[in-house]
Amino acid sequence: MTAAAGPLGGSPLWSHPGLGLHAVLGASGSVRLGTPGQDWAALVPLVEVTATGHGRLWSGERFIETAIGDRLAYRDHGTVRDGDRERTTIRLADPETGLAAEVLLETAAGAGALRSRVRLVNEGVAPLRLESVSTLALGGITDPDGGVDGLTLHWADNDWLAECRWRQAPFREHIAPLSRFAHGHEGRGCFERHSQGSWSTGRHLPIGALTDRSGRTWLWQIESSAGWRFETGEREGAAYAALFGPDDAHHQWWHTLAPGEEFVTVPAVLVRGGAGGLDAAFGELTDHRRRFRRDHPDHRALPVIYNDYMNTLMGDPTTGKLLPLVAAAARAGAEVFVIDAGWYDDDAQGWWDAVGAWEPARGRFPGGIHEVLDAIRDHGMVPGLWLEPEVVGVRSPLARSLPPEAFFRRGGLRVTEHGRHHLDLRHPAARAHLDAVVDRLVGEWGVGYLKLDYNINSGPGTEHGPESPGAGLLGHHRAHLDWLSGLLDRYPGLVLENCGSGGLRMDYAQLSVAQLQSTSDQQDPLRYPPVAAAAATAVTPEQAAVWAYPQPGHTADRIAFTLTGALLGRVHLSGFLDRMDDEQFDLVRSAIRVYKDIRPAIADARPFWPLGLPGWDDAWIAHGLRGHGSTYVTVWRRDRPGAPASRTLTLPHLRGVELRPQVLQPTTADATAEWDPVGGELTVGLPRPDTAVLLGLGVSA
Repeated sequence: MTAAAGPLGGSPLWSHPGLGLHAVLGASGSVRLGTPGQDWAALVPLVEVTATGHGRLWSGERFIETAIGDRLAYRDHGTVRDGDRERTTIRLADPETGLAAEVLLETAAGAGALRSRVRLVNEGVAPLRLESVSTLALGGITDPDGGVDGLTLHWADNDWLAECRWRQAPFREHIAPLSRFAHGHEGRGCFERHSQGSWSTGRHLPIGALTDRSGRTWLWQIESSAGWRFETGEREGAAYAALFGPDDAHHQWWHTLAPGEEFVTVPAVLVRGGAGGLDAAFGELTDHRRRFRRDHPDHRALPVIYNDYMNTLMGDPTTGKLLPLVAAAARAGAEVFVIDAGWYDDDAQGWWDAVGAWEPARGRFPGGIHEVLDAIRDHGMVPGLWLEPEVVGVRSPLARSLPPEAFFRRGGLRVTEHGRHHLDLRHPAARAHLDAVVDRLVGEWGVGYLKLDYNINSGPGTEHGPESPGAGLLGHHRAHLDWLSGLLDRYPGLVLENCGSGGLRMDYAQLSVAQLQSTSDQQDPLRYPPVAAAAATAVTPEQAAVWAYPQPGHTADRIAFTLTGALLGRVHLSGFLDRMDDEQFDLVRSAIRVYKDIRPAIADARPFWPLGLPGWDDAWIAHGLRGHGSTYVTVWRRDRPGAPASRTLTLPHLRGVELRPQVLQPTTADATAEWDPVGGELTVGLPRPDTAVLLGLGVSA
């Protein structure tokens, strides 16, 4: 990344060679971001802002072409280098309102990713009521022949049990050509995706992409747990992309800046992939995620986790049920044992709407919960517990003992959703309560793993005084991330799993702090493969917790199927292992041994998809990891009418290399694998449907 000493009349102020991006100063003082050689008119201002009384220059659904964005003029810029990191700040100001904007652009040497945040300061004399602020805006995106007709849109739908469902469509399918020359204006619409409420990924992932016919890709990610939106559309014959945090229209967010006050946007990331298409772009994004998250030894150790919940105890743990599972999990090779929901349940009316105190249930643990925690440690595993820290059940005593201001409120009334109230972690009483809980569980009991769940959508947020609900939600989530960081500061070895009813809060605001991400609550092993295969689009492989829940009632193929799907991520083992016969148990133990052999390669490998990103009902699905000298591919074949018994996968990065494909897991699927080095093609045969195989591709001697 390079920066000039000052504006040079149309020369770039700043450039990023890896992305092929320039920030260019125009004659009016406007700064815009784009690729070299693009028409200035096709670019968009570096920062777009709507504020009450200062809307858009062209009314419509778009949040670009804003009055303030058009007026923001260059002040200065500078670059600071810290090791391999570079941080460039470009400063702008609006002469009419006195609003100043500082755009912080962060990257690393050799990286193909750019991270942006914007700091706004009101240097004027009157309050300014913000309604939307872009974190990053890029224009001038075209296909190799110019224009936008060859562009393809990519986005991911997300839902409970059905996470990471990637879609694609021609750009022109959503952005119609409008004969701009005949009207003198662009269209009023755009293609947009956004969050709703407090489940940041309850509708879509905060990730999108544009690819052209040559495979070049622009991929973006918004790092927000409290509202986000991206849009793309046409401007002067080219495409643009604009990335936002919460806004008024979609999230009930507005923020009043009094003179002297400031606001900082959520971060966003832009990635450029070359001819390698989406795979190359997601590889760059994976590297970025690793570089900017909080460092933790768990990212390298990748211990095997057993969790008693999924398709097993399902929230009904007791000493009698847990102790046999503890022994079996240890024999299978688990290194962490998590007691999931229900360990605090001593209420005759059920625990769902009574949670909050997080005390062990005496009726479930007659000898005390420490009997089970000690058994876990005695078997050489780290004990873990499930918590849902941000909620308090409506029947919990804490709903009455904590002050009203410690909870989400709207219109002066406390928010209630699915039998729970929502804590506001900006309030010292709420934070003190949760600190005391964690200090007891971790500091006194020796728990080393916390699964932090989040099972309600609180709606647009909370109002504290004159603030908007969306501003309250953003404030709470920033306090929540600060609380999580504080836990890790006090307990550096503690591992935090981020769970939101599976993957409904799967964003890199959370994952920059938490070590693992639940990918789904999907209980059907035959429905899990598209989620497991696509999870690496949303989260690094070493943070992607995938359930493997073999059961004594399963066939050998079904046991192998559910185990194999987790081996290129983080194994979340479950199932009644204590009830299995020796042959079934050996299948489990064998898969865990394979995982421990390959996991050192997972922590720095890049994902790829040799059959493309999976469709929800695809018969054949493939997901791979490529690292330094190693490539692993998981292939699933599901029972679908007319599906062939073999598929050919293309692996361009290995074309011309002599390989010896090796079946690593399982040996019971009768899988075959033939390698064609000339075409870089791997033909995999699975003679029976609903089977899966993990292949290692090693260089032949």
